[in-house]
Amino acid sequence: MNDTLWKTRPDLTAAGAQRLLAAAVAEGRRLGLGLSVAVVDASGVLRAFNRDDGAMPASAEVAIGKAASAVYFAGPSGALEDVVARRPAFATIPDRIMMRGGLPLLIDGVIAGAVGVSGATPEQDEAVAEAALARMVSDR
Repeated sequence: MNDTLWKTRPDLTAAGAQRLLAAAVAEGRRLGLGLSVAVVDASGVLRAFNRDDGAMPASAEVAIGKAASAVYFAGPSGALEDVVARRPAFATIPDRIMMRGGLPLLIDGVIAGAVGVSGATPEQDEAVAEAALARMVSDR
């Protein structure tokens, strides 16, 4: 039995959230996409957000839901599409978006936060999230 009363884990800071947001926004603009981008911390709480001009209003909530889903389910939000297909009740979980575009930020194998992207195709959303995470990790 472990007698430790608390644990230490990586958690995205405000500065880290802004850096991840900037990387995703820059990638989306480079590709000419009008996107919403959300960054959440290790608890799934929103830390940074941007909705580009031209991004559909609904993309805002979708981006936030994708990011939170990546934290809550400990993996890419798109991996949950198959779960929903097999067990439709999962689609009723409030504020979770189970489609591609949300990816966790892993630090030493532990989730420190996540990025969610919405406004383009699911494949493009996920590619922007991947590029932002790669940039974040390379800057580390």
